Amino acid sequence: MTAQPYRFSDPLAQEPVLHELPPLNLADRRITLQLSVRRDDYGDLRARLLFLEPGHSTRETAEIFCAATETELWQAVRRLNEHHLRALFLSLA
Repeated sequence: MTAQPYRFSDPLAQEPVLHELPPLNLADRRITLQLSVRRDDYGDLRARLLFLEPGHSTRETAEIFCAATETELWQAVRRLNEHHLRALFLSLA
């Protein structure tokens, strides 16, 4: 007898969705910010920041955001100040 999975997960539900955030300005550079959000196997939201700079490779964080609801996720994202975003960007250099 073959084993049956204890839960079914829809692979399409785990595809990340990109959200545009206000850009980050560093001296003479303008960095485009995106938030990549996905649902994990347990239904929680997980997200990472993407830093896009023309002529450079994309820098991204690990999934530093985790929340049970969209409201909680966006509250966590809004709590990041510009100096936190700068520090994250520079730490990925």
